[in-house]
Amino acid sequence: MSAVFDRPSPWQRIKPVFSGFDGPLLIAVLLLGAAGLLTMYSAGFDAGTRFVDHGRNMLLALGVLFVVAQVSPHTLMKLAVPLYTIGVALLVAVAVMGVTKKGATRWLNVGVVIQPSEILKIAMPLMLAWWFQRREGQLRVPDFIVALLLLLVPVGLIVKQPDLGTALLVLSAGLYVIFFAGLSWRLIIPVLVIGAVAVTAIVVSEDRICQPEVKWPMLRDYQKNRVCTLLDPTTDPLGKGFHIIQGMIAIGSGGVDGKGFMKGTQTHLEFIPERTTDFIFAAFSEEFGLIGCAGLVLGFMFLIYRGLMIAAEAPTAFTRLLAGAISLSWFTYAFVNMGMVSGILPVVGVPLPFISYGGTAMVTLGLGLGILMSISKSRRLIQS
Repeated sequence: MSAVFDRPSPWQRIKPVFSGFDGPLLIAVLLLGAAGLLTMYSAGFDAGTRFVDHGRNMLLALGVLFVVAQVSPHTLMKLAVPLYTIGVALLVAVAVMGVTKKGATRWLNVGVVIQPSEILKIAMPLMLAWWFQRREGQLRVPDFIVALLLLLVPVGLIVKQPDLGTALLVLSAGLYVIFFAGLSWRLIIPVLVIGAVAVTAIVVSEDRICQPEVKWPMLRDYQKNRVCTLLDPTTDPLGKGFHIIQGMIAIGSGGVDGKGFMKGTQTHLEFIPERTTDFIFAAFSEEFGLIGCAGLVLGFMFLIYRGLMIAAEAPTAFTRLLAGAISLSWFTYAFVNMGMVSGILPVVGVPLPFISYGGTAMVTLGLGLGILMSISKSRRLIQS
């Protein structure tokens, strides 16, 4: 009888917290995080406490991951509408009384300075997944129109700040939900064709449309300059084209196997701008070369693959849409960041997940991972 009243061991008490976690996903995150710490130690060698702060941000993101993983998908669905509403309200407040830095009004002072657009990176897929869950089995064209309006309102407010990088991430997260909800290819293909035609027209007529006196509709001058600089960075090698040129030089100088840890000349001679944030991939490429870049890309591919597997096995429409959108959001992060550093995409403020320095971005990644772990746990509980 005494065995019945034996007190459980500490491990038995905390074991339920870890049960159901997706082990391969967690291992992939830890390996990418280790690569980020290694790169930050080298790239941030003279940036004060940047390496220590990066490690602290990672620990904070892991803490957020474990906390959010304990929240059931049902509770997450209840939070979708309030979180989206608060996020949009804060974006409106930024437009009215936001804090301006370096010509951009992206922040709000509520005792502490916050960037409300970061909330929408998670709130947007949550909201649209909630919407399509409610319409499951009776989807019509008007439902997709409503979803598009729910998406474009916050994206428009973010573009107005202006913050093209965050707007792109929020837009892509929402579009992934709409796509997974069953948007017809008959609507997707015309948009892709129009985009391809527009890009071709810009490339062909670069000399004429990139003249200073030519204005581009819906884009500010600095946004137009980013596109024109991408097409030919040598037109202003010490100004607008400096970032792209130095990034490409660093990537090329790494060769196949890289120059070695702490031996990147472009990095340590401070030629790479923003080498601990947006352009950290250039520092990584220089020191670890093509082999290191291939390993990093494979790491991101496996992370996305595990996320999509969780989405495919999720028990409800809400969890499937949410997990799929979060997983492909990491593709957007990685592709846009590597693309802009490599000179195939315009320079926008998009960090490289788990590698770039940034507390807010790291917490957002932790939130997304925690949601995926929560969905994985709910699936395993249902199966058992």
